[in-house]
Order: sequence, then C-alpha cells, then structure tokens
Amino acid sequence: MSNTPLCTPQEIQDLVYDFYGRVRKDGSLGPIFDRHLHDWDAHLAIMVRFWSSLLLGTGEYQGSPMTKHIALPDLSAPLFEHWLDLFHQTTRDQPNAAMARKAEEFSQRIARSLWYGYQMNHDPDQMTLTEIRHG
Repeated sequence: MSNTPLCTPQEIQDLVYDFYGRVRKDGSLGPIFDRHLHDWDAHLAIMVRFWSSLLLGTGEYQGSPMTKHIALPDLSAPLFEHWLDLFHQTTRDQPNAAMARKAEEFSQRIARSLWYGYQMNHDPDQMTLTEIRHG
C-alpha cells in the first residue's frame, strides 16, 4: 500500500472550481444555483472541504448535504443526470486520472443518495430505483 496521496489540495480545488464554473455557465443548472446560493466563494470553499474529505480523508467537511438539497423545490431526475454529465465532463478533463476516477465514483453515489433522499421527502410514491441512469 502506497503512502502517496491520491491528489493534491490544489488538484481538488481545480476540480471544484472547474466544475462549478461549468455549472454557473449552464443554462439549466446555473439559474438554480444562482437562486439558492448567495455567496459563491463560501460555497466553493465548502465544496473544496467536502471533496478533500472524500478524496484525501481530511475530515475537513462538517455539514449535511442531504438537508440542503431536500429543501430545494422542483428538482428532477434529468437535472441530477445533467449534474452528473457536467461532473463527468469535468473529471474527464482533469490531468490526474486516478483522482478523476475516484471523484467519478463518489459522484455517482452522491447523486443517487441525494436523489433518493429528495424523492423520499417529496414524492415517495413515485420513487424508482432506475431514475438516475449512472447508478
């Protein structure tokens, strides 16, 4: 087992900033994020801590993504799929392939978990296991 970290903190920051740069420019996701985020710098810092906790095991992130997402109105499976597609485009463009693969694995689980949690709170009778195609 190697003691070499999967990635550097700078690579995580680059991944986060690249992804959210795409989100902000996106015609579907950008307006949703803009309506609900009032401080992009704070959000980006939180997301860097979140991904550092996942990819480097830093334990820097303290929060509850589920409660934040459950509070959003009118999310849909296609929006989650679109989020995943943008994330996949971002990971594909990262120079650190090992980090990109691990981030991609986490993103699949995160999207599936958030979508299931969202559905359980908003429309449990309509929940299906195949709604997020990447899962």
